[in-house]
Amino acid sequence: MAKPDNRADNVEHLQQSIQHTMQNLHEAEDYLNEFSSEISGKEREQIEAKNERRQESIKGFREEIKDEAAHSEE
Repeated sequence: MAKPDNRADNVEHLQQSIQHTMQNLHEAEDYLNEFSSEISGKEREQIEAKNERRQESIKGFREEIKDEAAHSEE
């Protein structure tokens, strides 16, 4: 038997995911600012690409929160 869909804490989990992802993004930016002269161009590109993916994830989490808000109004 399948578990019932319990969405009660989805928004809280999504908000925690946003905070965690933003923290990682800022730490990576700080790392780049501090060590940019010491790292290779390839490493810099990898970090920048990962930060772009993090920004996309944050957008996705925010869209999911909107969906959850709409679902809770039904």
